[in-house]
Amino acid sequence: MATATAPLPTTSTLTPTNNSEPVLQALVQSIATGHPPETWLRIAFHKPCGGVSIRYAWTAGGDELGDHIDLLAQSTGFDAADWMHITNEHAQISIRGRIETQAHLLRPILRDIEAGTHCPQDFRDGLHRLLDCAAEQTGQPRRPGWPRWVGVGPTLLARRTA
Repeated sequence: MATATAPLPTTSTLTPTNNSEPVLQALVQSIATGHPPETWLRIAFHKPCGGVSIRYAWTAGGDELGDHIDLLAQSTGFDAADWMHITNEHAQISIRGRIETQAHLLRPILRDIEAGTHCPQDFRDGLHRLLDCAAEQTGQPRRPGWPRWVGVGPTLLARRTA
């Protein structure tokens, strides 16, 4: 009677590295699986040195819907002040250790854009004062107008971070 021998397990050597990207990507994927479809996630990894590493993720259908929202917002005159107000209104924030996750359901954001809901004037005035103060502190002139809609979809956000 012949006996089959199982192959010996292969070993892999772990080597130290300074590249934390694979770990961050795995964490982002793990966090995203806990959220509903059509959600945009902004995940901040706070570093011990005081820095922060930001990653974006979209759950099923979120990337396409986010890009659609961005096109609509830009074509109808929404700006960075509107973006701050609308995304803050629909943010669900959770913190676990040094990881802060902002989850934004995109359908309510789309409804606000379609309804023409801009940020309140007092919010806009406060942001204006903040930008004026920052310009004064840095000695740089403040640009007239408002920066453009920042984005909730991968196309616009990738352009911003490139």
